[in-house]
Amino acid sequence: MKQPRTFTHIDTWVFDLDNTLYPHHVNLWQQVDLRITEFVCNWLNVTPEDARKIQKDYYQRFGTTMRGMMTLHGVHADDYLAYVHRIDHSPLEPNPELGAAITKLPGRKLILTNGSVDHVDAVLARLGLGDHFDAVFDIIAANFEPKPARQTYEKFLSNHAVDPAHAAMFEDLARNLVVPHDLGMTTVLVVPDGTQEVVREDWELEGRDAAHVDHVTDDLAGFLAGLSGPK
Repeated sequence: MKQPRTFTHIDTWVFDLDNTLYPHHVNLWQQVDLRITEFVCNWLNVTPEDARKIQKDYYQRFGTTMRGMMTLHGVHADDYLAYVHRIDHSPLEPNPELGAAITKLPGRKLILTNGSVDHVDAVLARLGLGDHFDAVFDIIAANFEPKPARQTYEKFLSNHAVDPAHAAMFEDLARNLVVPHDLGMTTVLVVPDGTQEVVREDWELEGRDAAHVDHVTDDLAGFLAGLSGPK
């Protein structure tokens, strides 16, 4: 069996945002999910039930519901992002343990997200991690082409001069680690800790045994602290 990639050579640490830098059970994304349903319902003038089906169909087909709404219905990204990210961030609590673990990692720390910079800023502020990252590559920087599209990762790597062979990617969706692994990145899947209820689709929780997943953790802060500098 092929051995998973290690962290001895890593000088760039890349993190997804939602359900990665904060626990799945906070279910913050559930708020966004409901806002997306409302947006689709209002824009297309369909029932909430039909909006839900359309939302999930576009999410699967296009990577994000937004991309489907832009492609098929002429939605403007700014309008969409402003609406769906108008949520209550108060369930998020400061995480000094995670902050300390990130600080000790050698090299750059970057965020690669299908969300917007405004959403990133709001989340990091609540977590107390606002000054822990060197840059954010959001859906706008990706020209609204979401992960897991290969061109999005390639644009990210190019924009931030990242050598994938010396980078690690942390994600909560296994499908978003396929391309990073193919490009040479060390991949880490962040999963729920199993002690509290999470609101996720079944397919979103799959993939921990996939060949493109080098490591799996249900405790990101503990995992990073355990590296204590790459080994």
